[in-house]
Amino acid sequence: MSDRRILSLWFPRLGAERLIRRQPVLGDQPLAVVQEQQNAQVITALNGVAQNSGLQVGQPVRDAHAMCPGLLTHPRSVVGETRFLEALQRWAGKFSPWVAPEEGDALVVDLTGCAHLFGGEAQLLQVVEDDCTDLGLSVLMGLADTRGAAWALARYAGRAAGSDRTGDAIDQEARATRSRAGKRRHWTKGGAAPAIRTRTGNTQRIAPPGQTYGALSPLPIAALRLEPEVTAQLGRLGLRRVGDLLGQPRAGLARRFGRGLVMRLDQAMGSAPEPVSPAKTPDHFAVRMTLPDPIGLAEDVMAGIDRLLPRLCKALEDKGKGARRVALQAYRSDHGVEVIEVGLARPSFDPARIRPLLELKLDEIDAGFGIDMLRLVAVQVEPLHDAAVVGHLQAGEAVQARLNKADALDDLIGRLGARVGLEAIRRVHPADSHIPEKAHKILAAAWSKPHEGTWPAPSNPRPLLLWQPEPVHAPATPHMPQTFRWRGQDLTRLRALGPERLAPEWWLDDPNWRSGTRDYWVTDTTCGQRLWLFYGHGGAMSPGWFCQGSFA
Repeated sequence: MSDRRILSLWFPRLGAERLIRRQPVLGDQPLAVVQEQQNAQVITALNGVAQNSGLQVGQPVRDAHAMCPGLLTHPRSVVGETRFLEALQRWAGKFSPWVAPEEGDALVVDLTGCAHLFGGEAQLLQVVEDDCTDLGLSVLMGLADTRGAAWALARYAGRAAGSDRTGDAIDQEARATRSRAGKRRHWTKGGAAPAIRTRTGNTQRIAPPGQTYGALSPLPIAALRLEPEVTAQLGRLGLRRVGDLLGQPRAGLARRFGRGLVMRLDQAMGSAPEPVSPAKTPDHFAVRMTLPDPIGLAEDVMAGIDRLLPRLCKALEDKGKGARRVALQAYRSDHGVEVIEVGLARPSFDPARIRPLLELKLDEIDAGFGIDMLRLVAVQVEPLHDAAVVGHLQAGEAVQARLNKADALDDLIGRLGARVGLEAIRRVHPADSHIPEKAHKILAAAWSKPHEGTWPAPSNPRPLLLWQPEPVHAPATPHMPQTFRWRGQDLTRLRALGPERLAPEWWLDDPNWRSGTRDYWVTDTTCGQRLWLFYGHGGAMSPGWFCQGSFA
């Protein structure tokens, strides 16, 4: 007999209760989390109020609103629920180091050799229940020798096997007759067995060691994690409980229902292994140094950084990672913490690239009565792959020169970002559009690469400065005016080059270009200005002359 003990934790209202934790007022009214499935909005999670109204998971939203007019719906966030389950996985690590996520908002914990630390299995389940109550979560638990049995007890303990037959079945009765029979039949004569309750009032979901067979026998067939089609076929044959299958020949079951049914039976009873493989903990890169005496000079802090930074970069290099953001935490003697954070334009584990950025922001640290401990943390890391130079000698030198130039540019972006923030540094890339204001796109310099190749040159000259079209006071005719007024100036045309007609992009709905063409003119004035004027033929703007740029 195996001495393994597996705990299954199922959070049936995880999606709804995650929202209630952020907005407690949602807990007092019916709430449903919905997701689009096969072109229909379907409920994926409900809170207790909504379930008491008769709503069910998997029900269409339109039917749920008909049953509960006051129902509040919220779109499902798969990423948010996954991260929340990861946080619960870290919480469950207090009971055992072997914790793994399970499909369907659940966790599985290998409690082998850990229950006695909490006073026994019943006391451990009580701690789990109390913690989940404090967290505002509903949880159903199952504890058994196997993973399949624990899964079954968490979801089906105390549930009787129902009939899947149609109206011509012998055991079908009128509803009133069935209800009276359910009340008067004693459990020793075929009625429902009494539920065993713990001191907390919950149904007992612990299968004692070696008693998996007796714990699973009265449960429905669905407790074996079978496909719905297989469960329905077994029900039509009168096999509705797990105990009905345990005595059947395995060869016949495998021949008729496939090997999946036999495998699930063996996993539940312990004949087939089903280990718990905990998810790999994310890499955490941090180093610290405790100081014998408090320090307060910038030189002393930099000396500490010089000792910590190589250790941090060595840990990053060993894992093939590069730091994108690095934080320095200075713990003061008065229990305060000063934190500065720097970002790099490209992930790196080179101390020479990180040190100058930290030195630039060192003035932001208030040492107070002294600093007792320094800690360096790689807040954001990314995979970093080594690039090997191959080819002829001249080609290799060219590649190396280009790489060195890129490093210099990245270092410059990092230094500027330490002062003004990486988000404020941008670069311009060409865009595939004939519209003047759409002929380029603005990207964050720290998260993009420079444009390779030459900038595509337009067929006609474009101004150096562009702005939103400004009205020009001139006759509303398509002929280039000799005199016009713009920005309070009376200007006279010296020469003009044009027109260049630009039509809107019909496949995009741009309010400024909606169904209106423009005739652009390069206009020199007698006062020395070279402007970019156009005549708009209607659309979103009124017909007339506008100025959109300057060539100097």
